[in-house]
Amino acid sequence: MIVVMEPFRVWEDVYAVGGPDLSHPYDCAVYLVAGGHDLVLIDSGAGESFNRLVDNVRSLGLEADRITAVIATHAHLDHIGALHRFREAFGCRIIAHELDAEAIETGKGTGAEFYGVDYHACPVDVKLIRQEEVISHGGHDLKAVHVPGHTPGSIAVYVDMGKRVLFGQDVHGPYFLPGSNVADARASLLKLIELEADILCEGHFGVYEPSSEVRRYIEGYLRALGA
Repeated sequence: MIVVMEPFRVWEDVYAVGGPDLSHPYDCAVYLVAGGHDLVLIDSGAGESFNRLVDNVRSLGLEADRITAVIATHAHLDHIGALHRFREAFGCRIIAHELDAEAIETGKGTGAEFYGVDYHACPVDVKLIRQEEVISHGGHDLKAVHVPGHTPGSIAVYVDMGKRVLFGQDVHGPYFLPGSNVADARASLLKLIELEADILCEGHFGVYEPSSEVRRYIEGYLRALGA
């Protein structure tokens, strides 16, 4: 597992730009996919670190105003808190699964009360509806996979660029929160294993590689669910 205190390149056009040690203690891991003119963020943190996230992107020699989309993996505050700031500042599209879109757009069910942070509701510009959809940005085809369990509309994203990089996000769950479903979680974890990723960018606990380590990590949570 990689642990650093500064933004870093994960692989090729994939970077880690946010997280508890990179931007704010409340933040999930925030990743960026570059390439061509467009930049795409995977999640946005809890909302307190917008300026730090922008600075982190710029510290990599990238232009933050090239962020054209933010993909929200699910509707918990630590992943969506700054969506509205990115949308307002850069005019980027917000992309999420339709089953979590209502929470993002209304604030109901985001868990903001547990963080003591005010959540600013944000429109979802693209609502995903299929089991797998392709999001083309920056010369890369990012594939969004519906992986319910943690929330009804949780998604994982993967991209192939020499190696398969999987933004599995909250592989660890938890799976006992309102809206969680253990049976769905088991099926979703199996789906993630079947993707045979070379690199896993997890939502809170770092980057895992090679593929054998990715599989071991996901299987650990699958066993914890009794599968």
